[in-house]
Amino acid sequence: MEFEGIVYKVLPVVKGTSQRGEWVKQEVVFELPGEFNRKLCVGFWGDKAQDAGNLKPGEKVSVSINLESREYNGRWYTEARAWRLTRQAAQPAAAPMPDMPPFAEEEPYANDPADDLPF
Repeated sequence: MEFEGIVYKVLPVVKGTSQRGEWVKQEVVFELPGEFNRKLCVGFWGDKAQDAGNLKPGEKVSVSINLESREYNGRWYTEARAWRLTRQAAQPAAAPMPDMPPFAEEEPYANDPADDLPF
């Protein structure tokens, strides 16, 4: 599954040790734009945790994730694990208006008797 979102918050790094060795997990909360702005917490494991730790709030990214649910003591827990993170290029600022040619300076209005228009 893939989505585009805006970084809402980068949570603290979580480290631990298992039977397989040391592990590192970085969780990031993304805001998904739409009719109802929703938030999604995604976990980045191992080498990807370092890349996710460099994200800044407000940054636009594209994330590919796998959703997985597991049962523990009769309850189900769902986790979103990221396997790819792509930063989107910043939108270029709108181009400034081109310079307009200078207006020709007009002579100040003079009471010219030849100009007898009523308005």
